[in-house]
Amino acid sequence: MTDITRRAVLRNGLVAAKGAVWTAACLPLIVTRGHAETVAAAASSAKTAARHGLAMHGDPLYPADFAHYASVNPAAPRGGRLVQGAVGAFDSLNPFIVRGSPAPFVRWNLVESLMARSPDEAFTVYGLLARSIETDDARAYVAFEIDERARFADGVPVTAADVLFSFELLRTRGRPNLRSFYGKVAKAEATGERSVRFDFAGADRELPLILGLMPILARHATDPATFEQTSFKAPLGSGPYEVAAVRPGESVTLRRRADYWGDALPVNRGLYNFNELRYDYYREVNGLFEAFKRGLTDIRFETDPGRWSAGYDIPAVRDGRILREDIATRVPKPYSALIFNMRRKPFDDVRIRAGMAELFDAEWANAKLYFGLYRRCGSFFDGSELSARGRPASADERKLLAPYPDAVLPEVMAGSWQPPASDGSGRDRAGLRRALEHFEAAGYGLRAGRLVSRADGRPLAPEVLVGTYDQERLALAWQRMLKRAGIELSIRLVDGAQFEARKMNYDYDIVPYIWDQSLSPGNEQSFYFGSAAADTPGTRNFMGLRSPAADAMIEALLAARPREEFVTAVRALDRVLISARFSLPLFHTPGEWLARWRDVERPATLSLRGTLAETWWQGERTR
Repeated sequence: MTDITRRAVLRNGLVAAKGAVWTAACLPLIVTRGHAETVAAAASSAKTAARHGLAMHGDPLYPADFAHYASVNPAAPRGGRLVQGAVGAFDSLNPFIVRGSPAPFVRWNLVESLMARSPDEAFTVYGLLARSIETDDARAYVAFEIDERARFADGVPVTAADVLFSFELLRTRGRPNLRSFYGKVAKAEATGERSVRFDFAGADRELPLILGLMPILARHATDPATFEQTSFKAPLGSGPYEVAAVRPGESVTLRRRADYWGDALPVNRGLYNFNELRYDYYREVNGLFEAFKRGLTDIRFETDPGRWSAGYDIPAVRDGRILREDIATRVPKPYSALIFNMRRKPFDDVRIRAGMAELFDAEWANAKLYFGLYRRCGSFFDGSELSARGRPASADERKLLAPYPDAVLPEVMAGSWQPPASDGSGRDRAGLRRALEHFEAAGYGLRAGRLVSRADGRPLAPEVLVGTYDQERLALAWQRMLKRAGIELSIRLVDGAQFEARKMNYDYDIVPYIWDQSLSPGNEQSFYFGSAAADTPGTRNFMGLRSPAADAMIEALLAARPREEFVTAVRALDRVLISARFSLPLFHTPGEWLARWRDVERPATLSLRGTLAETWWQGERTR
């Protein structure tokens, strides 16, 4: 996956009533049923002046007259071609619908939003198609004024009609996340030819930014009747590129538009420097890696620690034609873990969970399986200012947590907690002793070499569900470690479809999962960790957590206004989640592993998210 496809932004889509053809008569009002009183209340909210940008918390970093982002090179030369590779295939150029396997790079290269997300801030948007954004203090509505210069790729101006058409189409026929977000809007209306306003069903601090990132499609060139069908014809947007060539399942080539309307905007200075972008698809990762070594692709974000450690000993690396970089990021690292299903016995007992976590020799696993290149997960927001790991709780955090005195372990509150460590031998006796103490307290003991319940004689013999060979390899290592304490761990490897089905229905004892977090966690935290999600199939509350403390901290972070208040609430949530001990923390990479041919150059200043491929440019050819 390329850096462009990993952009930490929302994908948006278009939606229209089934079979409807949108006309100007459809534009004045769109009202969701049952929200009349809320709409009236929102409409009476005090306005604030239209502004050039909006931050989730606090004020935008850049002033209204800013020239460009700090993490770009505004003088980057234009020209050349960037070739990127991906594993798999695609059967659609529409990333906004459920059907098919879309090519993800269509989103920002071809289809723009009203606002652009800043790469240098946690969650701030600045004008793109819209020249201004307006909301009130409660954030019960948002309004946009469209730039009169904005044009679709065919030269037709972008108007309020296109925005409302896109909103309704995506709200009814787009991907589920789009339907969920846009369903919070009670009323959408055009207040002028180039101005729109959205009133919400309730105040929501995040929703103005989410609507600002809504993709805008051309009403005159999009057929709602066929929108949900897969197609190799890309949606018509207003972005800097257009599709030049498509080889189904093999490659897509994009060509930079000479008439792109937004070239001089501050949010675009230093971006989109290549005249041509090509994305080649390969059947498997080894073929893609060989293509990179031969110079058939230009860049590679490595994910395999073994390959990163030993696979790049080739002439092009030794003579400097290929550069290898460890790219630092300041966003939360993914929290990878084995999750205990607390809906099932005996995993409703924290002592059982703690004992099994003690028996995982992370130091041995990192050295033997991952060449010692990984870092141990511990916080759900590791590597960012939101993490509570290694930080004593502040007075404000303690105040938030005071109503829940048993929700946070003392060592977590003090900032001294770390995941269980070992001597790396794979036979650490101290860890085994601590684990047996946990099991003893939970009513389990050794009998004839097996760990059994003293109450009914049943052995502790859980099953871990895995869906890949890499997951199975890690589970086999843990299986050997658990056997030292008399635990018989079963490993069930199933195909991808069965793995997803069982995971989404919570049909497992233990399952691997990775939570990806941003610097602006919001409503999705209830989906991940909220009590209401514990028994709702399809959420990300895979452990079945029901914690009034976690619910309260989520409410606090959603209500926070200043950034400092928000950080306090997120760190307090992190402490609650760590203390619940529903997972066995695994590993994450220190940052990003990037290999690139030297003739692809990048800015020296990194964004919060590392290096972004859309900021690169063509240097002097070395191949």
